[in-house]
Amino acid sequence: MKNFLHNKSKLKSKLNNRELSFGSWLTIPHQSIVEILSSAGFEWLTIDIEHSAIDLQTVQNLIGHIQANDMEALVRVSKNDEVIIKRVMDAGANGIIVPMIKNAEEARQAVSWVKYPPQGTRGVGLSRAQHYGIAFNEYNKWVQEESIVIAQIEHIEGVKNLSEILDVEGIDGIIVGPYDLSASMGKPGMFYDDDVKEVLAKIDKITLEKSKNLGFHVIESDHKKVLDKISKSYNFLAFSLDFFFLGDTAREQMQLLKSKL
Repeated sequence: MKNFLHNKSKLKSKLNNRELSFGSWLTIPHQSIVEILSSAGFEWLTIDIEHSAIDLQTVQNLIGHIQANDMEALVRVSKNDEVIIKRVMDAGANGIIVPMIKNAEEARQAVSWVKYPPQGTRGVGLSRAQHYGIAFNEYNKWVQEESIVIAQIEHIEGVKNLSEILDVEGIDGIIVGPYDLSASMGKPGMFYDDDVKEVLAKIDKITLEKSKNLGFHVIESDHKKVLDKISKSYNFLAFSLDFFFLGDTAREQMQLLKSKL
């Protein structure tokens, strides 16, 4: 088994230095998808267990495949929950993305459930992350120094409390969830509405003023959308997701084919 415990996290280092990194979103739970996305040059993949049918046993297998393909494995957990966070970390995740963080206390809880005492309150168990019982001490050191906790800002309450969220020790940065954020304003999917754009600009301003990592999940499989975020100083960027890369290319090419018949 490839033991990630001996490796410094390249993603953590980039986050510490506010450097640009690219990842994508995994919803199709198959080794082939991981290997194909690896060939594209992504640095990390996020396994989505909030909006997919992926179970925890499959999460562990996917984490292993991601790390074996020289990427880092994040898990977007289904909610800010102690047991869920503990289990995906025990499965060997490099870190978590926590949805619907609305205030500093929720951010502190997420960090606490990743870290062992005295930094946190995570219960101790022995599984893949701890090398099945023979490397707990190494993992304990790793999890304090190298694990990653990203707060997903996708509700207007989270925007109102963003400054305090960013001040929570152990939060490595934020990632904007555009669909739910706009929905919390009563405007689901209306990213170009003036009110939604104003809120997004507020997130940018506060985060950059605090010199924190600014992330965004660009849903479209269009690199120009990613370049737009880079121009606005976003540095933690999730570029689309597996089924959009697959579906968009298939639909485009079939449309082009049929247009020639």
